[in-house]
Amino acid sequence: MRRFVAYGPAFVVLLTVVVVLLAGPAAVRRLGSAQTEARIVLAQRALDDDDILERINRAARGVAESVRPSVVHLEVTPARGSRRGPGRATGSGWVYDGGGHIITNAHVVRGADRISVQFADGRVAEAEDVGGAGIFLADPYTDIAVLKVDPDAGTFPVRRATGVQPQQGDRVFVFGSPFGFKFSMSEGIVSGLGRDAIAAVEFGGFTNFIQTDAAVNPGNSGGPLVDIKGRVIGMNVAIATGRESQGTTEGQSAGISFAIPLGTIESVVDQLITRGRVARGFLGISWQGGDDPLVYEPSIRGTGFRVATVLPDGPADRAGIRPGDLITTIAGQPVTGSEVLRSVVTAMRPGEQIAVNGLRQREPREFTVTLGEYPPEDLARTAAAGALVRYGLLMADTRRGPVVADVINGSAAAEAGFADGQLIQSVGGTAVSRRGDVYLNAAEHGLLLGRAVPFVVAQTDEASGTSETKTIEVRTSR
Repeated sequence: MRRFVAYGPAFVVLLTVVVVLLAGPAAVRRLGSAQTEARIVLAQRALDDDDILERINRAARGVAESVRPSVVHLEVTPARGSRRGPGRATGSGWVYDGGGHIITNAHVVRGADRISVQFADGRVAEAEDVGGAGIFLADPYTDIAVLKVDPDAGTFPVRRATGVQPQQGDRVFVFGSPFGFKFSMSEGIVSGLGRDAIAAVEFGGFTNFIQTDAAVNPGNSGGPLVDIKGRVIGMNVAIATGRESQGTTEGQSAGISFAIPLGTIESVVDQLITRGRVARGFLGISWQGGDDPLVYEPSIRGTGFRVATVLPDGPADRAGIRPGDLITTIAGQPVTGSEVLRSVVTAMRPGEQIAVNGLRQREPREFTVTLGEYPPEDLARTAAAGALVRYGLLMADTRRGPVVADVINGSAAAEAGFADGQLIQSVGGTAVSRRGDVYLNAAEHGLLLGRAVPFVVAQTDEASGTSETKTIEVRTSR
């Protein structure tokens, strides 16, 4: 009996420990579950009581409902002989006005023989002739193209944020057909302004892009970039990737995309519709510093361009700008790069006035410049020369006129029938007397838009002294 009494308390303690070890974790788990359930209930009540996220959802749905009917999906059938490649290309666009005009990128419709336009409600229309110029008008230097469909087909122009300058941090939405998923929508913010993604501009044109982090992928090109009120502020044009940080129209989203600002779009599109061509503003200055001409100015804690030369009796000269002046802002925008300066000016039309601020010997100066017209041949010749070199054709000036100086072996030019020594007589039906005329006429007749341009060339047989004339159609891929 004593032994039982002696071991009894120990047994009770041991039993208690066993019970605690077995029942304790379950109790702890029940307690933890109760606490988690309480937190869930409190969170649910908070979400039910506060409708801020629902209001954000409603706003985003409102943007979608207001913009989606104005977005189109494009299917492009290339012309026979096009170097674009077989099969259809796809892209996006948006309704610009009540006249049935649709805006997209020039690179989306380059070389097109037929363009099918699909609306969000399933209707399909064919692009029509635009002012006798064919199924589209385009400006390859800004990568903007204009299509037209029957306005009675039920087109709904999207609202535009005309005159509104987007700001870094603004929430934006992208519409388009990424990877063929038609009428998709993605969201992001304005990551930066005045970006110089020069590699995305295929013909050495103008940049000044809006940078966003919205998802943009192949098929989004030409689609609208809109603000929180559903108003267009830009158009998707390119993305940056790990391999092409300066911008490309190919590849998958890496969180950096670029859009053409609305101010540039409106200036170009309105001129294409009314005149069929684009006249650009011209300042008439050059700057020091080569490829990186920015100068840091401590007195303003900012940067600017040091003017190197001023065209005599040009727009800047008449406004009082002189060599040595430091330009810090133009049209209210800080000077952040040479391409941005060029793009801001050329987005305006000849005859418009533009405010230019700067310093002269560290003293503030303000100028009002009435812009002239940018020489169209300067752009055309540079771009067409590059396109023809990629085509495989090099030319030179001689006393007889422009001749084929070299044809790259295995190139498209060699396949088309070009040969060294041929005399180029006309391009696009217009006689040429020098190499510059070849470039200008080729660009004006649609070489940069993927259209076939006839070259009439003469080949002289030195042995017989006879000359053979033939026409070769030139069509480049870019």
